[in-house]
Amino acid sequence: MRSVLAILTAGFVLAACAPETDLSQIDASTGTVPVLAASPDEKIKIVGSSTVAPFSTTVAEQFGAISEFPTPIVETTGTGGGFKAFCNGIGPDQPSISNASRPIKPSEVELCAKAGITQLVEVKIGYDGIVLANAKGSPELDLSKEEIFRALAAELPDGKGGWIKNPHQTWKDVADHLPDMQILVSGPPPTSGTRDAFAELAMEGGAEEVAELAALKESDKDDFVKKATTIRNDGKWIDSGENDTAIVQTLMKNPDSIGIMGYSFLEQNLDRLKGAHIEGTDPTFEQIASGEYGISRSMFFYVKKQNVSLVPGIPEFISEFTQEDAWGPTGYLVEKGLIPLQEDERIATREKALALEIMASES
Repeated sequence: MRSVLAILTAGFVLAACAPETDLSQIDASTGTVPVLAASPDEKIKIVGSSTVAPFSTTVAEQFGAISEFPTPIVETTGTGGGFKAFCNGIGPDQPSISNASRPIKPSEVELCAKAGITQLVEVKIGYDGIVLANAKGSPELDLSKEEIFRALAAELPDGKGGWIKNPHQTWKDVADHLPDMQILVSGPPPTSGTRDAFAELAMEGGAEEVAELAALKESDKDDFVKKATTIRNDGKWIDSGENDTAIVQTLMKNPDSIGIMGYSFLEQNLDRLKGAHIEGTDPTFEQIASGEYGISRSMFFYVKKQNVSLVPGIPEFISEFTQEDAWGPTGYLVEKGLIPLQEDERIATREKALALEIMASES
């Protein structure tokens, strides 16, 4: 009897803290109050990638203007920071969608699972290129991945079986055909999906062209990845936060500076910036879409299916994002720099997204 009274007392305390909760909804066996569906004016909360954010923001504004639901809140936190917030819990007060400029990592799936978030819907939205850009009046750059690695890696082979701190001060130090310009690169921080993609596609790709690193990859892959992706910290690389606009401003102030950003930001600033050629290929819409541009990636958003019944409008938002007038070849997101999926992939992805098909877990 005493334990039952304690449970009921706990229930009344919880109810007092949440005056909108009906006392009849208290679970007498546990003394807890279930998570309730949000009110119709509850907004969808979206976090994550700064690269995907402009597309989500555009869809959110359109969605708020034409639907019965309020405009979703889009917060730029970086891909890694987005997953951390997204995986915090279930409920109307938690993010329902996480933007990502790379696939979710197994460790992030595990983080979500620890919070009871076990139903994730993955929606691939299109492609983007990682661009090395500088100001219009600055020298032209045609870089190989190996040259990017040799310019930015913290350590390089010393030719004697060991490693030395990166000695290169100018791009000409890296290769004679490059300009005699200080190496000064502004890029995204480690929490950014753009940084992850740059490290994997450019730095690892370049390291594989160096004989000593190629041999290391065969003998010790973990050490290879560490050597390939550890960026120098002697002032030649500057973490510039999650806001690509800040990188653009840096490039305008310093003609020697190079910025690493998503293609969409270059496309929006072509009056001020130009992109470096990568192994002779321009970072253009067509070259990225065809796969010829060597530093390109897929973009995603992830939906917390367990929030669908708790936050109004999530299926409708997914539908707006994945309809042809938005993400198709002539859709309004293309104007923002989105490079669309092929038609058959768009159709298949939309069907899975609207069905809220849960992504397969990796074993």
